[in-house]
Amino acid sequence: MELLRKSTTIIFLIIAIGVNAQNNSLATAFGKSYDFEANKKYSEAINTLNAVYDANSYEINLRLGWLNYAAGKYKESINFYKIAITLMPVATEPLWSIISPLAALEQWTELESTYFAILKLDPKNSLVHYRLGSIYYYRKDYINAKIYFDISLNLYPFDYNNLIMSAWNNYFLENKKEASILFNKVLLYKPNDKSALEGLSLIK
Repeated sequence: MELLRKSTTIIFLIIAIGVNAQNNSLATAFGKSYDFEANKKYSEAINTLNAVYDANSYEINLRLGWLNYAAGKYKESINFYKIAITLMPVATEPLWSIISPLAALEQWTELESTYFAILKLDPKNSLVHYRLGSIYYYRKDYINAKIYFDISLNLYPFDYNNLIMSAWNNYFLENKKEASILFNKVLLYKPNDKSALEGLSLIK
């Protein structure tokens, strides 16, 4: 029995040493990657993490997503971010992260889907509502744009971007009274704002 206890203790010690060595190796790799990144040596930073790559590591995949994006390797960046999203399905962090390479490749449909995925996890996120409103606005789909602009505006009623975009969206919907109110609120935030003054001149 005593021999069994000693054997078990030795096994646990071996495992603990292995885990500690792995953690130290990973921390060293991350540290080196930050040093390379600071000098804009993105390929070297990527190679440093590739040397300790673990497909099940959220942190490695997220970091490689960022480094590949910084290096202009947008497809590779997206692939790593997608792995991170799979590993942490209730996290909004990788969803926000994947937006940049998607936009760089002009993958607008997937970008829109990503915003909806964020909303499922964070329904009252003002920025997501604003950006979805902007997507529909530039498509000239003012009815759907209003849905998202209204939510964002209600969450941040005195935000310049929310006010000016909601004002113009209401103008194009021919909600002239509401547009006028919003343009005037823009002038409270930013007196002599050219866009708001232009909108008011068109209403008159």
